[in-house]
This record gives sequence, structure tokens and C-alpha cells, in this order.
Amino acid sequence: MKIEQIYTGCLAQGAYYIESNGEVAIIDPLREVKPYMEKAAGENAKIKYVFETHFHADFVSGHLTLSKETGAPIVFGPNANPSFDAIIAKDGQEFKLGDITIVALHTPGHTMESTTYLLRDEKGKDHAIFTGDTLFLGDVGRPDLAQKAADMTQEQLAATLYDSLRTKIMPLADDVIVYPAHGAGSACGKNMMKETVDTLGNQKKMNYALRADMTQKEFVKEVTEGLLPPPQYFPLNVKMNKEGYEDIDTILERGTQPLSPEAFEAAANETGAVVLDVRHQDDFVKGHVPRSIFIGLSGDFAPWVGALIADVQQPILLIAPEGKEEEAVTRLSRVGFDNTLGYLKGGFDAWKKAGKDYDTVTSVSANAFKKALSEGKVPVFDVRKESEFVSEHVDKAANTPLSFINDHLAEFPSDDTFYVHCAGGYRSMIAASILKSRGIHNLIDVAGGFKAIKEAGAPVTDYVCPSTLK
Repeated sequence: MKIEQIYTGCLAQGAYYIESNGEVAIIDPLREVKPYMEKAAGENAKIKYVFETHFHADFVSGHLTLSKETGAPIVFGPNANPSFDAIIAKDGQEFKLGDITIVALHTPGHTMESTTYLLRDEKGKDHAIFTGDTLFLGDVGRPDLAQKAADMTQEQLAATLYDSLRTKIMPLADDVIVYPAHGAGSACGKNMMKETVDTLGNQKKMNYALRADMTQKEFVKEVTEGLLPPPQYFPLNVKMNKEGYEDIDTILERGTQPLSPEAFEAAANETGAVVLDVRHQDDFVKGHVPRSIFIGLSGDFAPWVGALIADVQQPILLIAPEGKEEEAVTRLSRVGFDNTLGYLKGGFDAWKKAGKDYDTVTSVSANAFKKALSEGKVPVFDVRKESEFVSEHVDKAANTPLSFINDHLAEFPSDDTFYVHCAGGYRSMIAASILKSRGIHNLIDVAGGFKAIKEAGAPVTDYVCPSTLK
């Protein structure tokens, strides 16, 4: 028996390759499925099943393509009603895989079709659970994403999740291994641990949601408390996972069309496409196509695209480092952005050589920023999360989290110069690009972000109770 977790850091997502005696099951595959197929072929094994724990909201799964390419049936749990052929497992239904058995345990609550897959080894002993978004390490799946589909409140879904955990998962032995669908950084939970594998026994000790003496009322309160609004693209990904999507090869062929500067400019004007610059922030600051949006491949690329562009149907034109065009299109497709129309051949250098207008971002060092603070009052906007800001921030700075920057546009000065920063420079450059695309050019980025600001000795404020923030 072989179990391999295939973890994608950008999405904080875990897919799983399980093999026994020449037969393979894939759980929650990513959009690009060739790695799973190549791995099985290399082991002289056949993919027998594609298991889905639920209809994912934060990424588009590769279940349809993988099933088409291998002939393996797709398996969902009870209550799933996809628009394509699939096995809808009954609670407790067993699936033989070589010498092992995979059992579908219906664990509704995150969504009503959510299912945990229990793996029993060659001797019939409970070995591991693949929990999807039902149980994370340190947390559980948020219960507010499926309210509309389930016609239930988040409190009702949370109560359902409480029952699922206590009747299906907590009775299992402490040595059972927990393999979740996500880790720290995912928007599908609140307090996930950085680890991606643990034992159920340790989770019973560490995870607040598995406290033995916890009442259902206490569980509902804790699980629903402090939930931030989900990204706007989540329901669109659910729809694609449930109803279907284009093949990844079609998307790659369309998205990797090279365009000359003239053709690129014409396409942008004719289609209303977002010009997405995925280079490093240090390159974007020196020069970029006017009104282009920066979201660099080097950071949490796909989630930020989903959070800030939101509409998966939005046409996109790419400016990418040479050789990174296919990677960018692939990573966009992971979160459902399939409408990439091509990329700027020769990159930004070709745009400049063609004599096209370009823009820059004014950026200063943390020391220069510190000097400006000492010389008088200057507006400062911190685009980190509220939790980061509350912990420590520049004196008198305003908190305008990047995820909700469009809600804060009226707060930025229209004429006076202001400074913007994040933790290290990535998010503030995204913010700067969005502000400039909206005609707000009187900004200065602080290179290196709060880390550099603090090292420079600028005045900062420690913890402030959130209720006192304005």
C-alpha cells in the first residue's frame, strides 16, 4: 500500500494518490491531471477510482478530465447531484482497491454532500481518513459556503457538522492518520495548523472543534464566530465542479497564444480583457503596461486572482516572464479562470521597444519612509489582514486589507501623497496596481513592507483591541 500527499502550496491544497496491488485511487485531484497518470504508468498501475470529498469552492478539480482520460469512475458521497455521470456512494459503501478497502463515510456540515473516505489496510484495520473540508488540522471546514445550495443557515450547517464529527470521525481510533484537503493559508477554514498530516488522537487534543465535552451550542458559536466573507469566485468554482468545464489542453492552447505588442494592445481594447502582469514586483515597479494589474507568480497567485478579479469569465491577457506563460495559464485554470486570450510575446521589454507608453510605481526604502514620518504627518495605508494589523502596525496607519481594497477606495486621498505597505512588498504592489488602474496615482510603495519598516526603527504600535479600531 502506498499513500502520497501531493500538496500545492499556492492553494494550500492536498490531493492524494493511493495505490495497492496495481490499482490506484486519486482523491481531490488538481485540474492538471497528467502527473497522476504519469505516476500510475510509472508504477505499472491502473487508476481505478477518482474520489471527490465534495464540490470544491476554492479550486476546480480535475475529476472530469481524469475520468475521461482513464475511464475511472468519479465517486461522490450522498446528496451529490452532478450534471455528469458519477457513482453517488451510500453512507458506509465500500470500494475495493487492490488489497485495501475505501469506505465512504457521509460527513455533512461543510456541505451536505461532504464525505470522508476511510482507508482500511490489507488486514481490515482502520488506517487513515481523507477528510476533505470536514476536518482540518486545528480546525474544521467553514459552514457558511453551502447555505444557499442547502437552503440552510450557517448555524444549521454547523450543527450538522458537529453531529458528523461526533458520530463518524471521533469514534475512530487515535492512531488513524488524518489527511485533510487543505492546510494553513486556505480560505476554507480559520485556524489551520501549518502541518498537513497528523493522527486523529493528536487532533482530539489540539483541535478546539473536537473537544470531548463541547456542546453543540458551543461548537456552533465557535465555528461561526469571526468568519470573513468568502472570496467571490467560490460559488463559481462550485458550479464548474458540479456542472463541468473545458478540457485543460484546450485552455492551455488558447491561453498560450503569443501576441505582438500591437496585437496585444488591440486585443485589450476590443475584448475589455484585464491585463495581468505576473512578473516579480521588483520588475513591475520599474515599468508596466498602463492600467495593468500586478499579481506575481512568486506569491499566492491563484487565490489573489480569485479574490480580486472575482469573475471567472473575465477575459485575461498575460504579461509573464519568458518561459512562465504555460505555468500562469495552468495556475489560473486551477481556480476557474479559463478565459486567458494570450500573452505579450517578448514580455514587457517588447512593449517598451515598440515605443508604447508605460507606467511605473514610486517606491521608497523603509529608511526613507521613516524619515518622511519624522518630518510630519503623512497618510499611511496598511493592506495586510486585520489580524496582522491588530498585532502591530505603523503609528496612525489606516488598515485597508487587500482582500477588500475595492471597499476602501473612497478612503485614499485624491490629491495628497500617501504611502502603502504590506508585510513584505507583494501585497502592497498588488494594491498599488489596483489603485493606479482606478486613476489613483499619488501613492508611494514602501519596499520590503512592515518587516523592513520595523527593522528601520520606524514608530510602531503594538497590540490594539479590535473594538477600538476605526
